[in-house]
Amino acid sequence: MPATGPRPLRADARRNRDRLLEVAVRAFSQDGPDVTLDAIAKAAGVGIGTLYRHFPTREALIEAAYRNELTKLCDAAAELLRAMPPDEATRTWMDHFVDYMTTKRGMADALRAVIASGGNPYEQSLDRLNAAVSMLLDAGAAAGTVRADIEPGDVIASLGGVSLTAGEPAKRDQARRMLDLLMDGLRYRAAAAR
Repeated sequence: MPATGPRPLRADARRNRDRLLEVAVRAFSQDGPDVTLDAIAKAAGVGIGTLYRHFPTREALIEAAYRNELTKLCDAAAELLRAMPPDEATRTWMDHFVDYMTTKRGMADALRAVIASGGNPYEQSLDRLNAAVSMLLDAGAAAGTVRADIEPGDVIASLGGVSLTAGEPAKRDQARRMLDLLMDGLRYRAAAAR
């Protein structure tokens, strides 16, 4: 008999799971790791039993919420490339990255609780981020709008630095200017190529 994976979720179960993850990110970011699971279930419009069917432990919910945010960020690279030119897609993705880092910082205490329990929510995060940035950079280089000599890790490290500034609401405008400056440094310039 052929091996089968888990059955796909019904549409209503998928909606419930997605809503739980959305509410959990907001709750853990704003209220910290001690927010009750009952409060999350109630805010998501489901019963606590539904929450536990999808996420048997608090740590499972925290880890799934973080990984869901990472997946959305990484998937956005391909979506943006389908919708706009590569250099614009890259700059827009940078905004998404800063939002992701702000959320991750807000969830820091909750994520530390997962790590303390033996989980590793960051497993494969860097590989996935590198793949997303590589996709954007490769598309930009192929289009002749982004330099071809840029390392994805350098972009991620630079975005991490900008994200530290963006964590303070009063500095959001500065963070946008810094992202524009970073993007300007990535752009291909014929004169610079000589």
